[in-house]
Amino acid sequence: MENNMTNDLLLKIEREMPHFSKGQKRIGKFITEHYDKAAFMTASRLGDTVGVSESTVVRFATEVGFEGYPQLQKNLQEIIRNRLTTVQRMEIIDGQIGNADVLSKVMNLDAEKIRRTLEDMPRDVFGQVVESITAAREIYILGIRSSNMLANFLTFYFNHIFAHVRNVSNNSSSEVFEQMVRVQKGDVLIAISFPRYSQRTLKAAKFAKSQGATVIAITDCASAPLAEVADLMLFARSDMASFVDSLVAPLSLINALIVAVGLRKKDEISKTYATLEKIWDEYNVYEKTDGTGEKE
Repeated sequence: MENNMTNDLLLKIEREMPHFSKGQKRIGKFITEHYDKAAFMTASRLGDTVGVSESTVVRFATEVGFEGYPQLQKNLQEIIRNRLTTVQRMEIIDGQIGNADVLSKVMNLDAEKIRRTLEDMPRDVFGQVVESITAAREIYILGIRSSNMLANFLTFYFNHIFAHVRNVSNNSSSEVFEQMVRVQKGDVLIAISFPRYSQRTLKAAKFAKSQGATVIAITDCASAPLAEVADLMLFARSDMASFVDSLVAPLSLINALIVAVGLRKKDEISKTYATLEKIWDEYNVYEKTDGTGEKE
């Protein structure tokens, strides 16, 4: 229902407009014409803007099929992610922050994204993802553009746990497929994609799926392109802070995934670090004085 509401909300409001009360018509008109602004207004502020009470705004939300105003607002924000350009979204967020304490505003918004990610996370699905990764023959990890940083971080730590991790380079579509040509049943592709979504990631996921591999998507919502091919999905809240993609919640989710997998592979991790310490000692890489430096 949520996916359909996200796609059809504005059309539904326009279709139902003749049946609304005068106050509801003012709300509906403002939302359809200024959904970019309405998405970040409280019910009280929206009511003041169009000249109706807060309770009228709440009743409007239920009239168009939501449990309450927060759900309507959430769907408007989904529309913004999918429809607005980067410049348009940047203008909205910049307008929200204004001359306020940028540090507090941005970090509080990020904390809210982590909180909502945790609240919405199905623990059984998270557990299935951990099981699939732990049992995989080969683990492929792919993230493009800003998601590439997340893929690199996940690969770095998974390499301390597994001997069969491949960070798929994403310089071109052909290069992606060259590196995944041997993907097969028993393998796992962890595809990381956040707005604006990458078509290369989606094509790679479709290919891995066609070869029998398990596709695990780390993305922002069930309407993301990867949802059509993923076997398992983990959602993390993501948005823009000015022109910057906020990936705090996705990174926190990946941290949790690394820890959960690591707990299943404690012996392997211990062996890895014991081997590394021997190498550091033998080649005099590690500074013995304080353990913080590296000899060149």
